[in-house]
Amino acid sequence: MDEFESLSHSKWECKYHVVFIPKCRRRTLYKQLRPHLGEIFHKLAARKECRIEEGHVMPDHVHMLISIPPKHAVSQVVGFIKGKSAIHLARVYGERKQNFIGQHFWARGYFVSTVGRDEETIREYIRNQEKEDERLEQMKLWS
Repeated sequence: MDEFESLSHSKWECKYHVVFIPKCRRRTLYKQLRPHLGEIFHKLAARKECRIEEGHVMPDHVHMLISIPPKHAVSQVVGFIKGKSAIHLARVYGERKQNFIGQHFWARGYFVSTVGRDEETIREYIRNQEKEDERLEQMKLWS
């Protein structure tokens, strides 16, 4: 995207490469839920006036290139997406007997990096990460 976004008193382009993982004991469940996560993430990002520009749900982690307005802290948006997606997954796919506030599906923390002028490089990396992992696994078989 070559255009800048606008708020009432500012023009901005704030994009971040974000990576986070599910808690170790939930990886089996996570693999079953992967197909549903993309739509959930997009809806949650839109609720915070953010946009997921690129994303890929890997077998054991999530990569996303997200555009966040400067009026929101990155930690606030990532925390919101992780928290609300965990509650949604627990309600829709988990047992309904529990109170789901405070459920922890994702591991604590995340990786974040500003994108700057390397946006196309980051987009390519996110798109091809799974293929590259598979290629490296194949190379290990012959070692």
